[in-house]
Amino acid sequence: MQMRHSDVIVVGSGMAGLVAALSLAPLSVTLLTKTDDLPGGSSNWAQGGIAAAIDPADDPAEHAADTVAAGAGLTDPEMASLLTQEGAKRLTRWINRGLPFDREANGRLCLGREAAHGAARVLHAGGDATGRTLMADLSARVRAADHIKVEPGTFAWDLVTGRQGVVGLLAHHAAEGWVFHRAGAVLLACGGVGQLYRHTTNPAEATGDGIALAARAGADLADLEFVQFHPTALAGSRTGQVPLLTEALRGAGAHLLDEHGGRFMVKAHPLAELAPRDVVAKAIGARIAGGLPVYLDLRSLWAQGGAGKFPTVAGICANAKLDPARMPIPVAPAAHYHMGGVVTDADGRTSIQGLYAAGEVACTGVHGANRLASNSLLEALVFAERAADAILASTPARPGPVGLPAIPDGFTPTAQAALVAVQAADIMAESVGLLRDGIGLSCAIAELEALQAGLEPQTGIDDATAIRLSGEVRNRLLVSLLIARSALNRQESRGAHQRSDWPDSRPEWRQRQRVTLSGPAPRIRVAPPRSPLPVM
Repeated sequence: MQMRHSDVIVVGSGMAGLVAALSLAPLSVTLLTKTDDLPGGSSNWAQGGIAAAIDPADDPAEHAADTVAAGAGLTDPEMASLLTQEGAKRLTRWINRGLPFDREANGRLCLGREAAHGAARVLHAGGDATGRTLMADLSARVRAADHIKVEPGTFAWDLVTGRQGVVGLLAHHAAEGWVFHRAGAVLLACGGVGQLYRHTTNPAEATGDGIALAARAGADLADLEFVQFHPTALAGSRTGQVPLLTEALRGAGAHLLDEHGGRFMVKAHPLAELAPRDVVAKAIGARIAGGLPVYLDLRSLWAQGGAGKFPTVAGICANAKLDPARMPIPVAPAAHYHMGGVVTDADGRTSIQGLYAAGEVACTGVHGANRLASNSLLEALVFAERAADAILASTPARPGPVGLPAIPDGFTPTAQAALVAVQAADIMAESVGLLRDGIGLSCAIAELEALQAGLEPQTGIDDATAIRLSGEVRNRLLVSLLIARSALNRQESRGAHQRSDWPDSRPEWRQRQRVTLSGPAPRIRVAPPRSPLPVM
């Protein structure tokens, strides 16, 4: 096993990871990503944009109010205010540094409106290719930065801790084998959990790795039961990552239709298609569960040049041999964003000394039970920079003498790992998805535990693909169990967590669930929150 030293290790190559790495100069940073190259993660797939109150007619306080309203009673109002106040300033600085955003002919930034926003405050880049455009720019900056060493094709296996907290990380490199990365600080920016489900808008790498790493190290987690489903993914039989039809389409005037061509959302919510995501996803999901199709009508939008404004959506439809100018597009909800994660303070600090988290893997309290559209990229930027500032201020020292961690002695055979991943995703989709109940959740837990117990470790494996698949299935099962147990414990419906046996929100549950892993098996302790959130 090799041993390498850095001041800081950043795990993940989405928006949070790249921004954090860039912001940590002059410290030496090793950026680990399991993808073959930059960028990675869900940020690259973001279509909708990034929300910020940068228009003089807008107000960060109003953006914060919209964020709190969307969070179904669980958003921390102080964190929402921090996000929106600093977000406008920090994003403006990045714009001044040349981060590319779409502009009107007169040079003014183009601002769109999305669901549950009270104003047009969503910036786009490349039309509906915001993530791809921004991540290409940030990736180029990272490659050019002398203080950052990028390690692609690297799977983070486990955090290594000592008496003073985190001292490094054990990883497997595709080209070099096992490496113990020693550092005074580790920042997790590993993204979300979408691939735990049968259908997701997330890429293949979103397997809950960051939550699993933190959980095994003993970090506090929270809000794990809140998994947001995007209302309008392209419907079909395909499993894994499915194409997303951006929320901005509905913000621009697209309508949802039932099998008779009627706008069913008009009766479901006063804001109709612009209702919060959980409301729209539930309305669509209920119809699909009853065997009824749902369509997104883009015809009027396409008649006004929509194909040019939404080139990514136009390409998705063309690949599926669908013509939005002539017929509505079939849609269905898909796992999209995880509001829960590793608990952090406003500076990215976790409950473990030396361990930080930012982006979707973190739980700052900003999103509550339901994320406001286009707040995710803003959160990634703001809290990645804040975490970097905190690390710089702490001047992390390299840890003292510590022995090499043991190389894992057994891995799940590739064929079994692939099969178990599919089986676990089916369980999550059927029982821990849009609509849940106690019986289904209890059965899901038993089935997931049986899958975990049935894994048959195999020794002598040193193939990078096999080790990654083995590590991912280990992480998938752990995080799936944590989510299912948290969902079973929350006996109410709130935001993205909906239970048919507890259909109403309950005042006593207007508080966050904190979770820690109590042992090597997926038995968790659901701790009472430190204090209830203030009544808004």
